Amino acid sequence: MSEQIVPTPEPPGSGRVRRGRPGPRASNETTAGMAFAVIAFVTWGLLPLYWNLLRDVPAFELLQHRILWSFVLAWVLVRLDRKPAKAPRGKRRYLLIAALLLGANWFTYVFAITIGRVVDASLGYYINPLVSVFLGMVFFQERLTRLQWVALGFAAVGVLYLTLEYGAVPWVSLILAFTFGFYGVIKKSLPGLPATHGMALELRYIVPLAFVLMVYGQVSGEAAFLQSSAGTSLLLAAAGIATLIPLLFFAGAAKRIPLANVGFLQYIAPTLMLIIGVVVLGEPFTLRRLPGFAAVWIALVLYSYSRLPAAAGRAAGPVTFRGPVGDHPPSRGEG
Repeated sequence: MSEQIVPTPEPPGSGRVRRGRPGPRASNETTAGMAFAVIAFVTWGLLPLYWNLLRDVPAFELLQHRILWSFVLAWVLVRLDRKPAKAPRGKRRYLLIAALLLGANWFTYVFAITIGRVVDASLGYYINPLVSVFLGMVFFQERLTRLQWVALGFAAVGVLYLTLEYGAVPWVSLILAFTFGFYGVIKKSLPGLPATHGMALELRYIVPLAFVLMVYGQVSGEAAFLQSSAGTSLLLAAAGIATLIPLLFFAGAAKRIPLANVGFLQYIAPTLMLIIGVVVLGEPFTLRRLPGFAAVWIALVLYSYSRLPAAAGRAAGPVTFRGPVGDHPPSRGEG
């Protein structure tokens, strides 16, 4: 919610109205929105620590629990909200595609953490906003400013450099960025739904398979859930909470502050992920990798500057596509 301007009356006969300061209610809403956004992105940024506690659990089993418990919690919240969750007419195939993209994003994310690729995951969420801009141009014929073209160029150079440096395509980063980017494209094609309603409607298409696989794992004795330590089982059961809590805070932020402000704050999450990967989990980050990340960071600075009102006003054809932010992503979908 943007700040409201309270008119300050002029003396009689002045013939004009002076813009006053934002009212206390608007200021409180803005403060709450900024706080919610910071909490959401900090939580997303810290999630690698949570999933790292489950590094001995196969990533595919982690995905099953994340789908099942997120679905259960989402439907509980829908019932408490007392607003029916109905699929938009003629849009069910979009919900199915959204669920598949979300599942692919979640699997890649937890798999990357369990194999020690948190740094690569952070790169994926750094380039995600730029991928969203690119997809907006491709699918919605949205025009880019010259500065945004330059930003995309820097991002492409950074990814190309890292590809040559690794000796292989940084597949973790690209899968995370593009699955969440395409998820944003699908969500843009759907009527607006509350975060929990959208999650419940999307996951219902893939939760039966997740449930069947979980039952099979229990019967075959191959599952970690209920067959390993109590702490591991509790962490798996809490996967839905870890997924939906930051999403709810993000939804609260988006209602109270402009999305441009949310966009700037979204870089908290991949920055924390990068720090955790290098400092806490001990992943290598050599100086030879720095130029690639630096090119991406320059791209993000240019892109962020291009979204400022003053910069947008000076350039023709500003981008209107905002794409997802974070776990999940948007939905920071992510993380």
